Amino acid sequence: MSTTPIHLGNPEGKGLAAGTLGLWGSTVIGLASTAPVYSLVASLGWVVIAVGAQAPIAFILAFVPMLLIAFAYRELNNAVPDCGTTFTWGTKAFGPVVGWMGGWGVAVAGMVVLANLAQIASVYFWSLLGQDVTNNDLRVILVAVLFIAAMTWVSWRGVEIGERLQNVLLGVQYLALAVFLIAAVWQFATGSAPGATPFSWEWLNPFAFTSWSGFTQAILLALFIYWGWDTCLALNEETKDPKRIPGRAALLTTVILLVTYVSVTIAAMMYAGLGAKGTGLGNEANADNFFLAIKDGLLGPFGWVLVVAVIISAISSTQTTILPTARGTLAMGVYRALPAKFKDVHPVYKTPSFSTLVMGVVAVAYYVGMTLISDNILQDSILSLGLAIAFYYAITGFACVWYFREELTHSVRDFFFKGLFPLLGGIMLTAAFVQSAVDMWQPDYGNTVIWGIGGTFVVGIGSLGIGLVLMLLWYLFPRSKRFFRGESLNRETEVMVPEDPADFPRSIDGGL
Repeated sequence: MSTTPIHLGNPEGKGLAAGTLGLWGSTVIGLASTAPVYSLVASLGWVVIAVGAQAPIAFILAFVPMLLIAFAYRELNNAVPDCGTTFTWGTKAFGPVVGWMGGWGVAVAGMVVLANLAQIASVYFWSLLGQDVTNNDLRVILVAVLFIAAMTWVSWRGVEIGERLQNVLLGVQYLALAVFLIAAVWQFATGSAPGATPFSWEWLNPFAFTSWSGFTQAILLALFIYWGWDTCLALNEETKDPKRIPGRAALLTTVILLVTYVSVTIAAMMYAGLGAKGTGLGNEANADNFFLAIKDGLLGPFGWVLVVAVIISAISSTQTTILPTARGTLAMGVYRALPAKFKDVHPVYKTPSFSTLVMGVVAVAYYVGMTLISDNILQDSILSLGLAIAFYYAITGFACVWYFREELTHSVRDFFFKGLFPLLGGIMLTAAFVQSAVDMWQPDYGNTVIWGIGGTFVVGIGSLGIGLVLMLLWYLFPRSKRFFRGESLNRETEVMVPEDPADFPRSIDGGL
């Protein structure tokens, strides 16, 4: 493996719009990427079904590995502020194969969640118009495709316009959550809540779980609702202080999400209760669309506020989910891990033009194809999403430890933040991945059975396996040779980061 530094000689980095985002803008995009309203709607009911009254502590425990991995992201970003994130860091730490698969994990998670985001937004859109539709209704498919296309255009048009849009959309989401909290607590206090359940400190008892499989299922679901904060890091090259602001924004985002999710969960439990009937959080019929079930009883004629909030949350996250995936494949194109076309940057808008458009097209094709084949398989792909998330987050945690292995004894801070914390985060996520895969193997897990085993397992593990096949196919192309030989990206490579032009080294080989 070559260890000679490769100076790419581009003071503008990869051509992205450097210096666009500040701490606030980066945090807003991180929060918007997690889609707090949509994430709660899609996951809260299933978490309660899995662990009952322990839902609040499940969200707190799931926050722990997220925080530990956020430290890994911060430390790696300080040293290597590259928009390829897990792909770049994994390659520098462990070599081309691990790095490529890490990049694929990011892409798979983005593609799958885009399909579900668009579908949820479309279903709630038609509900707002008073239409009773099913997930595979052609009207739902059409509007969902239009949502993906519109948000792809916004992402292609530029980070700055996306940031302005996200400020408004995120503000509406948190306003709706505030309305929900106030209304739920008020109805509980006045005795008019349908499932009024007094708050209990036992809800926050980490030793009260009664089922190990239920616990791991809840943690994986909770990981999903935190997922998205790392978009801050994928936009590091477009941030004013790429080595510091993205890491701070990521940590700030995770803390805000923790407070949001725990408070809303407690309020929902006090209002609706844990029953398996009616508006109870344990009712499987409402698990996918909790807000639709409670909106009229909670807000009466203003129930549409919650519906609009879910639509906005899903649309908002559709746009921000495209951002990290497009920048990840841009980095892969730059360092020869993908065809050269992926490194194209729009000359005016300074966005990954080809990568962004490909992301939109692939998301539409995946969504339409899976919906027409079987909506149940599409729903199982959502249930399996936690596998891809745990996969590439764990790679990032382990990459941090190995990349900084020679610095861990330099100081107490380095030992904890570059070593112990990322290592623990990686181990936790690996354990969650393995246990969840074992559970998903069972035929009664999820909505489908394929080849006699759980369809969720087949879709989740199969999607990662497809990445391995694509990587082997790419290995056959001449352009890939320098990447797989460790020449175009290795530990010593000077990555294409928009630093001070006066300090940026001149090219010695004409680029990659």
